Amino acid sequence: MTTPQIRIIDGDTVIDRDMNADELAAYKAMQDEAKAQAKAEATQALAKEAVLAKLGLTADEVAALLS
Repeated sequence: MTTPQIRIIDGDTVIDRDMNADELAAYKAMQDEAKAQAKAEATQALAKEAVLAKLGLTADEVAALLS
């Protein structure tokens, strides 16, 4: 696997280089956090769908009730 690149823009100068160890650790942490957030959102969406199914309502019907 190749090391992810980082782009540094300083005025007219553009430098592309490999991430150092600290930058790579932060990058991987951000990716892990994004994956966890996506999983949590998917779990929450499934839970909402399950509740709506138990109630026998559609999302549009719930929105109409709450508006």
